[in-house]
Amino acid sequence: MNRLTITVALTAVLFSQLSHGNDLAQSIEADYRDRLGAMFRDFHINPELSTGEFRTAKKLAKALRKSGFKVTEGVGGTGVVALLKNGPGPLVMMRGDMDGLPLLEKTDLEYASKAMHKDPITGNTVPVMHACGHDVHVTSLIGTAKQMADRKDDWSGTLMLIGQPAEERVIGARAMMKDDLWQRFGKPDYAMAFHVAAGLPAGMINVQEGAPYAGADTVDIIIHGVGAHGASPHAGKDPVLLGSQIVVALQTLVSRELPPRQAGVVTVGSFHSGTKHNIISDRAHLQLTVRNTNLDTRRTLLEGIERIAVNLGRVAGLPDDKLPEVIVSEESTPPTVNNDSMVRRLKKVWMRKLGADKVSSIVSQGMGAEDFPYFTTDPAIASVYFSVGGTSLEDLAASKTGGAPIPSHHSPLFKIEPEPAITSGIQATVLALFELMPKQSS
Repeated sequence: MNRLTITVALTAVLFSQLSHGNDLAQSIEADYRDRLGAMFRDFHINPELSTGEFRTAKKLAKALRKSGFKVTEGVGGTGVVALLKNGPGPLVMMRGDMDGLPLLEKTDLEYASKAMHKDPITGNTVPVMHACGHDVHVTSLIGTAKQMADRKDDWSGTLMLIGQPAEERVIGARAMMKDDLWQRFGKPDYAMAFHVAAGLPAGMINVQEGAPYAGADTVDIIIHGVGAHGASPHAGKDPVLLGSQIVVALQTLVSRELPPRQAGVVTVGSFHSGTKHNIISDRAHLQLTVRNTNLDTRRTLLEGIERIAVNLGRVAGLPDDKLPEVIVSEESTPPTVNNDSMVRRLKKVWMRKLGADKVSSIVSQGMGAEDFPYFTTDPAIASVYFSVGGTSLEDLAASKTGGAPIPSHHSPLFKIEPEPAITSGIQATVLALFELMPKQSS
């Protein structure tokens, strides 16, 4: 083969790749105009609370069946599992979460939610909105399904799409796993998920090595005191005083027991005790959130909380049967830890196909949590959790020059630029799937 022939061949390959990338973007944009935009609005107008995503799950399942997937509903409650088999190759999972939050939407959107639902925890009827972008996630999952079904000549293997319930309560992924998810549908070789991010420019892809999301534990401390008159404190054991000592002592766990560069959070979000000015109560209740970025830190913090609470009870002179109780709730999750080599692999693809200016690796400064690791931690599955920007450049620029601040996730003012967020999320997902599931011969 002479040099001219090689040059022509390479040029043809390059043109084919560019054309293919342009074709993908154009197809996704057309799908958004034809149906995904309307679907997003419908999901946004009709949010549902954790464990009650019945309408959302039905709509998702119907759309995935229309793209040719074999769909199973009711997995782990309202979970949806969709499979598309396309010859030999790896099994790859992509998850989209479905639930909204008990918030009254206060945005100026013409499609703002006015939904009301019964809260399964309190039993009260409450307003509901998509204040975290799960409507973006589930719409993108539907768009991904169509692109992968339409492009079966470009990949090989089995694609698993999961519509997950109850992420906001960090119980949905575990519920699906308890429903024998991998035993029934196969254990993935790779797993992915993404979250739309209000703090990133719309369409930007952000992926980091390490832990993009922290582990979170919900902890209750029940303090048993001895009630007495406020004028006779010597006659009782004051749970307010003991609780205050515990609150202060807990702050030493992060500052004195974790290495300075190892992240951890222990926050006491609620302290309840007593009924009247002059009564020493016989009980106090502390509610904590505990955050970590690895399992060793989690162990240090949880063991330290129990040690401090129980032994300060002993210092106060409480008998063994009255010592403080430390209860770790089931609404807990391990940290989300990315597979670093998989991060580097996908980042390289995204930079090449989307442009280096569209891909970043900003390390998260917060300690937000996710229940996605219940899918990937045990047994260990190579996984990547990435972010897709959701706020316009104009709004971001204005917020930095005295304009309105960008509403955070879980705010009643939270809103997303849906088209660039959804189309970029689909494109990044499809490109990642092509990389992980290359075409193989039969």
